[in-house]
Amino acid sequence: MTNPLFDLTGRRALITGSSQGIGLALARGLAQAGAQVVLNGRDAGRLADAVAQIPGAVALPFDVTDHAAARAAVDGFEADHGPLHILVNNAGMQFRAPLEEFPADAFQQLLQTNVASVFNVGQAVARHMIARGAGRIINIASVQTALARPSIAPYTATKGAVGNLTKGMATDWARHGLQCNAIAPGYFDTPLNAALVADPDFTTWLEKRTPAGRWGRVEELVGACVFLASDAASFVNGHVLYVDGGITASL
Repeated sequence: MTNPLFDLTGRRALITGSSQGIGLALARGLAQAGAQVVLNGRDAGRLADAVAQIPGAVALPFDVTDHAAARAAVDGFEADHGPLHILVNNAGMQFRAPLEEFPADAFQQLLQTNVASVFNVGQAVARHMIARGAGRIINIASVQTALARPSIAPYTATKGAVGNLTKGMATDWARHGLQCNAIAPGYFDTPLNAALVADPDFTTWLEKRTPAGRWGRVEELVGACVFLASDAASFVNGHVLYVDGGITASL
């Protein structure tokens, strides 16, 4: 029998960037816990394929980097289909280059995709949650919220911003009945990390550096997401939960 603390039956969750990778895995996990999931992505074909994999799922395509588009999409969905009880801000991107050669346009794209999207969609959904006096916002941060590696300094900056924006959301919105937290994945085998997964030297380094001795599997993020979306986390707010095989605990 499912523990009622973790039962998401009757709740609806929007997951941005959920046509593949971590976002799709989290959507599946939330659906298995009872939630109806609303998938978001920019590639209409890939998004349709993802929706077809999850019973009861629906698509809500919009550009998370466009503030007006995000608000219009969320407002329209709430008016037509009812409340969004849970938001998972998962959309993100990576770009690697030495910092002294990092293209300015790539830096701006990282800021828009990784940080502005959290503000855009978070604000749009929170307006409705505040009016109802309840809601869960889960932002996807990173091990790079706390640590840096060569060639990804701007990405590290964006994920640090996600961690602090999460704390700011909790500070402003907890009094309105919202729980705003973040999950910070370590190194997971995802399309975003495909180049690293394919690099045997990097994998050897990672296995030595991570106490668990391996890459993470996206399904291993589901428990943290269900927890933060559920009644079990009713007094957890402004927290960044690292799911990283111990990498941030060890030198």
